[in-house]
Order: sequence, then structure tokens, then C-alpha cells
Amino acid sequence: MFDVKVDRSKSMSLQDQVAAEIRRAIAEGEIGTTERLPLAKDMAARIGVNKNTMLRALHVLRDEGLLDFQRGRGITVAATPQRSSVLKRVRELVEFSRTQGYCPHEVVQMIENLPC
Repeated sequence: MFDVKVDRSKSMSLQDQVAAEIRRAIAEGEIGTTERLPLAKDMAARIGVNKNTMLRALHVLRDEGLLDFQRGRGITVAATPQRSSVLKRVRELVEFSRTQGYCPHEVVQMIENLPC
């Protein structure tokens, strides 16, 4: 299993520390794309945090597009941090576009019409 360290003296929340450490492990190749993660309760016990703290960190990473939750398959690494960053920006673009009255498919058409 990859190495995750938390520092209880830091002002950063434990869930944010855990999420950051998992991001780092993915970025440095300690955890490969499509690799299955151990059970949340096992990771929490090894790191020394509450299972709910671990689950909140994992949900943050899922929302960022880094992890994929599959019933019966567990949690797997879905993307690299670079892909996750692009996905985050795409979500921001879609949200901004909605506030401007555009639907996601209209944004896709705009992108497809851009010169390469």
C-alpha cells in the first residue's frame, strides 16, 4: 500500500491531508491508473484516522475525477492528476456557460469549431 502521512498539528483538516497524500501518491506513480485501492476501513486503520474521515477524502477525490467508485469492484484510480485538473476546468467552464445561458452540448460544439 502507498504511504500516507497525516499531521494532527497542522491546521489543514485530516480529510484534506489524506486527499492530498493520495493525490501525491497518484502523481508520483505509487498508485497506478486503474489500480484498485484497499477498503476504506483498512486504509483508515493503517493511517490512523476515522473511517468517515477516509470516506470524505475519497469522495473529494471521486468528485475531482481521480477515483472511480464501482459497486462490487471497489475504488479504483480513474485518472492522473493532470486529467483531473482538466476535468475540473471543464466543470468550471460548463458551470460558467450555464450561468450565461448555454447548455453543455452547445459548449461542446463551440470547442469543436475552434481551430486546432
